[in-house]
Amino acid sequence: MIQEDVDQLFQQQIAEWEFVRQQYEALSRIRTRDVMIDESLYRIQFNPARALSSAARIDKASLAKRPCFLCDPQRPKEQKSIPFGEDYLILVNPYPIFPKHLTIPTRKHTDQCIRERFSDLLDAAKALPHYVLFYNGPKCGASAPDHAHFQAAEKGSMPLEKEWKALEFRAIRSKGEAKLCYLNRALNPVLRITSASKEDATALFELVYDYLEIRKDEVEPRMNILTWYEEGKWMIFLFPRDSHRPSCYHDEEEYRRLISPGSVDMAGLIISAIERDFKGITDEELAQILREVSLPTQDYLQLIIKLKKHHD
Repeated sequence: MIQEDVDQLFQQQIAEWEFVRQQYEALSRIRTRDVMIDESLYRIQFNPARALSSAARIDKASLAKRPCFLCDPQRPKEQKSIPFGEDYLILVNPYPIFPKHLTIPTRKHTDQCIRERFSDLLDAAKALPHYVLFYNGPKCGASAPDHAHFQAAEKGSMPLEKEWKALEFRAIRSKGEAKLCYLNRALNPVLRITSASKEDATALFELVYDYLEIRKDEVEPRMNILTWYEEGKWMIFLFPRDSHRPSCYHDEEEYRRLISPGSVDMAGLIISAIERDFKGITDEELAQILREVSLPTQDYLQLIIKLKKHHD
C-alpha cells in the first residue's frame, strides 16, 4: 500500500537527511496559541521556518528568475521520492507545518491548476487515509504556482477537522451520491461536498468552479481545497477566495503582518513566521485578515443562489 511506502519514506528521510531531521524535531518546540472568533477555534502557530513561503514573490518575473524547487534537477540530492500514479511524486516537505507533512508535485513542470486534477486529488486522499490533502490556488497561498502540486498533513492537525461536525451546514443540492452544502458564516465562507462517488463529487466541484469568477490574466478561480477520505466517502471543503494577501501584509514595517493565508489557515491553523505577529496579532486583526482574503459575503450568497437555481 502507498500509505506504508510513505511511512517508510518518512523514516528514511528522518534517518538520512540531517536538515529534515532537525526541522521535524523543531516542530516539538513550536509555540501555538488558541483564539475563538465567532464561536470557531483558530490556532496560531509560530513557525519561523515558513518565512520563505509566507514572503514568496510569485509574480511572473520573479518566478522566471528562480529555479523551480519542485523540479527534479533543483531538489536537494538528499530528498527522496516515491511515485504516485503515472504523473506524481510524493516528497517529505523539508519545511514542515505538521509532524508529517508531504508535498505531492507533478513529475512534469506545469502550472498549478486544479480543474483537470481534482479527481487526482481525491485519489490521493483515498490512497492516504491517515492524511488530509490540500490544494492552494496560484494566488491563494501557493509558493510554487508554476508547478502543479498538492500537499498532505497528518490527520488531526487542523481545527476544521475537529469542529466541522458541530457546524451548521445547509443543503444546496445533490448529484447522485454527492451532496453540496454551505456554511452560513461571514468570516471565511466555505462549501462542503460529501460523497461516496468520485464522479459525483467531481461533477459538483466542477459546477461550483464554473460559477466562480476567473480574473483577467489568471488561470482559474481563486480557491483553497481540503479533502480527506473516511468511512467510505470523501469530505471536501472549498474556500472561495477574494484577495491573495490581506492589506496588512503590504503595510509599512511597523504595522505589517507577514501572514499569507492558504488552505491550512482557512481551516483554522494560522501560520505566523514572525514572533511579533504571533504575540501581537489581535482577534480583530485576525478576523479582518480572514474576511479580506475570503469571498465577500454578498458574492458568497449570490453564488449559493446560482448553485441552487442551476438546472442540469
